[in-house]
Amino acid sequence: MTKKILLAATAPFALGACTTIPADDIDRTADTIADAVVDAIDGDEDEQSEELAAFFEAYDEAQLEMSPISKSYRGIIDEDYGKWDDVSDAAEIRAERLQQDYAARLAREFDLTDLEGQDALSYRLFLAQAARSASLFPFRDNGYIFNQMFGAQSQGPAFLINIHRVANRDHAEAYVSRIAEMGDALDTLTAESRERAANGVMPPKFVYAYVISDIENLLGAGDDNAILEDFAGKVDALEISAADKAELKAQALAAWHSEAHPAYERVLAEMERQQAIAGTDDGIWRFDDGAAYYDALLASYTTTNLTADQIHNIGLREVARIHGEMRDIMDQVGFEGSLQDFFEYTRTDDRFFYDTREEYLADARAAVDRLTEKLPEYFGTLPEAPFVIKPVEAFREKSAGKAFYQRPAPDGSRPGTYYVNLYNLKDMSKNELEALAYHEAIPGHHLQLAIQTELEGLPAFRQFGGVTAYSEGWGLYSEELGKDMGFYTDPYSDFGRLGMELWRACRLVVDTGIHSKRWSRERAIQYLKDNTPNPDGDIRKAIERYIVMPGQATAYMIGKLKIMELRERARTELGADFDIRGFHDVVLTNGPVPLSILEENVDAWIAEQKR
Repeated sequence: MTKKILLAATAPFALGACTTIPADDIDRTADTIADAVVDAIDGDEDEQSEELAAFFEAYDEAQLEMSPISKSYRGIIDEDYGKWDDVSDAAEIRAERLQQDYAARLAREFDLTDLEGQDALSYRLFLAQAARSASLFPFRDNGYIFNQMFGAQSQGPAFLINIHRVANRDHAEAYVSRIAEMGDALDTLTAESRERAANGVMPPKFVYAYVISDIENLLGAGDDNAILEDFAGKVDALEISAADKAELKAQALAAWHSEAHPAYERVLAEMERQQAIAGTDDGIWRFDDGAAYYDALLASYTTTNLTADQIHNIGLREVARIHGEMRDIMDQVGFEGSLQDFFEYTRTDDRFFYDTREEYLADARAAVDRLTEKLPEYFGTLPEAPFVIKPVEAFREKSAGKAFYQRPAPDGSRPGTYYVNLYNLKDMSKNELEALAYHEAIPGHHLQLAIQTELEGLPAFRQFGGVTAYSEGWGLYSEELGKDMGFYTDPYSDFGRLGMELWRACRLVVDTGIHSKRWSRERAIQYLKDNTPNPDGDIRKAIERYIVMPGQATAYMIGKLKIMELRERARTELGADFDIRGFHDVVLTNGPVPLSILEENVDAWIAEQKR
């Protein structure tokens, strides 16, 4: 499902242009669309690799043409630099038509049997991507446009601050234009949110306090708000006259007061209206099509056919396993008491928390630097792009998640960024610092996504797209890989690693509990309190995240288990010939793929090593 937010930051592809598929076809069931794509594979056109590359390039250009925001993320600066994406429902329909039309053309005009290597893989991945998109499209109006995780109220400012570069006066004027056009985009999304609310699609009542807080942080700061402050800093860095700088700042201020500020006030009024009538049921089971919607989300995020019940039971199994390993660490440090007593000790004792943000950031950087020195022993392919560690900006830190990563620009103009939320240091345990840094930075998301961005000769949908189970599975796998590499020498840090893995196992239980088994928010919170060492604030934020992002949290453990399974299969079959650098290369240098195709790739690599 395309999330209707102010920008396409969380979507792997840009919005596309109109095609010849009738509108009625967009609303067919997911299976019908997917079957139509697959049935067309028998086309007998004999095209070569160059034509296939041109085909994918044309698709990418068509999408970029409709997404100025995607262009900015890619480092492309052109006449659209001062624009936002079209966030209307009509634009979503055009994007889906484009993708399904190209999928049908791909299957009709190219013969898979004539393709080899990466070309064959690109062909299969594009059709798989189109099928996943088709399966979610019928549910596109079920998403929460304004929410605490990726809501439009905070994504617009975050984009301007973190993505919109200002290297000259033209770039600054484009920034001003985006401040002005933010008003129309917010109004479109506010109207859509109002319509969804009328149809019963509203987030639970607790969500609104976060959204309202984000908006009030911007409105209450007056002319010192995060957007205008960022703009002023970027303009001050330009080598232009003081008069020109003052003129640009005046233009930005005028655009804010005439367009963006009033639109934010209208969003605020609508959020307060919805807050008054919102319910307290948390799961999407309450929607008329909630069960089918959740099934589609699980299939898309995990790229498996696992049911909600199966995922729930895998979670229970993994929780029990990790609890056993945690008891071993209790014995190692000589703690006397129950596992729950140990949880309470590690979540409340001051020794496990930092006094200042600066200390946390310095230790996180040092942990990654130590691991980076050993990367050549475990990876044959390493990224060139640098990364930085930054605290989440003040205007959104109260509502944002505890940590996340933003990939580098392909042209090298922007490094990868590991964002850590230091709003409440009591939510950021020292015990978890290593695992969190390894997951988000090295050898986790930065290594994987920078390598992906730097892959040459692949179509853009592979270079810049994503498969959640693959990418988040890799992030979680990277946490344990850090132990294989000789880190977590402090048993409490290793306990933190297990706590992070336990967290992902519990996600399988609580996500399915909330959205399939009708658990309340309070029941899910209590489950995490009983079964994890995480502090109360961390637990509450997590459950609230899973409520507004149904299914996404299940991808981490499902993906990690598959990568571990494949690594052990390779180690067993190859014995002394097993090379972990080669294994990591086959996982990473093909970019994100569904787990079934990842398994095929690894099995082919194993067979090749045996020759």
